[in-house]
Amino acid sequence: MFKTFINAFKIKDIRKKLFYTLMILVVIRIGSQIPLPGIDGAYVQEIMKSLLGEGGGGIISAITGGSLERMSILALGITPYITSSIVMQLLTIAIPALEEMQRDGDDGRKKIAAITRYLTVALALIESGAMAISYKGILMEPFRNALGIICVIVAMTAGSAFLMWLGERVTENGVGNGISIVLVINIISTFPQDAVAIYERVVTGEGGKASSIPSIILKSAVALIVVILMIIAVIVLNDAVRKIPIQYAKRIQGNRMMGGNSTSIPVKVNTAGVIPVIFAASLMQFPGLITNMVTNGQGTKNHVWGEILKYIGPHNWFKSGSMIYTLGIFIYVLLVVFFAYFYTSITFNPVEIANNLKKAGGFVPGIRPGKPTSEYLNTALNYIIFIGAVGLTIVAVIPYIITGLTGVALSFGGTSIIIVVSVVIETAQQVESQMLVRNYKGFLNE
Repeated sequence: MFKTFINAFKIKDIRKKLFYTLMILVVIRIGSQIPLPGIDGAYVQEIMKSLLGEGGGGIISAITGGSLERMSILALGITPYITSSIVMQLLTIAIPALEEMQRDGDDGRKKIAAITRYLTVALALIESGAMAISYKGILMEPFRNALGIICVIVAMTAGSAFLMWLGERVTENGVGNGISIVLVINIISTFPQDAVAIYERVVTGEGGKASSIPSIILKSAVALIVVILMIIAVIVLNDAVRKIPIQYAKRIQGNRMMGGNSTSIPVKVNTAGVIPVIFAASLMQFPGLITNMVTNGQGTKNHVWGEILKYIGPHNWFKSGSMIYTLGIFIYVLLVVFFAYFYTSITFNPVEIANNLKKAGGFVPGIRPGKPTSEYLNTALNYIIFIGAVGLTIVAVIPYIITGLTGVALSFGGTSIIIVVSVVIETAQQVESQMLVRNYKGFLNE
């Protein structure tokens, strides 16, 4: 993989794209440090600790690159665009007009992309409005008025729209999927503060008392082994494919015999990618976010809601003194499995594939074309999804176990590692394909 990027720098066109992508990432990180107008920094730290919990906000903190905790102009991150894209995928299935638009080729896809942008701005307005009104105290006294709130809403919405625009520019003029690249740079930016947290926990120890050298070595080795194993597991999940064999019937076309060849349908084990863990983690933190926003950070003082939020909050799972709150992990696992099946069902249609195979004269060996083929594909897909969901769950839950048992609150975890590793692999594959296309062009020119 590293060799791929090194070779890419030797090619002028790809080198320009890589530098272009790098400059966009620098702009994003600069923007994440610019605070919203009239923000009270001390109050922001206090309210964000209540909102996101001790040690950061988990996946929310990672996806926004810490911008939400600092209340920068990019506080909303790229999440409104991700949400609007998923909503549009669901609406495309439910609304025939959008489904027809999607089948119109490039023109239809451009129209859907435009609608997605408008929906992104609308969602950003709603989210920034809810935060600005609920947390009016984050503004300094002279700015605590209607005009100050409007300025915050406009700035946060513009920041989210700007990130969306930068992501699209990377997709068009850089390398890789721009939105994914934005997510990755935000996640990677949280690693230094996590390294500090690990250092304070492992080296300094409990109550500021220094740990012994053997203890430091053991804990560091365990942490390193866990991270390496998780990366290996993500790579295996990302590359694992179930190939369903397909045979094409022989037929006579003119005076020639056509068909008779065999191929396969590659179905990824992790068919839904990182979507299930992102959705599950976001939903698990959603009740706490809403409660704190509605009550201006005082929601956990209510005894009933406070107890419920302790079960739901990932920062309470696997703690030795309160293992009862780990019951919330079962909800998380169910959500991961549910979204794995749900997202795959809207992106992989066995009936349509079976019909297309029948029209092309293809069939699965031993299975009749038509409905029996679609039933076979659906059964095989269910097994594949389950294996992928279990793998995702294991990778996503391990960091929660380590955090609960050791007390190291990390803003990155299994979800972050899945995103980073998957995007790096995808980007490397795209760079390789661009290099391959360029070599073909050079051969043809000669």
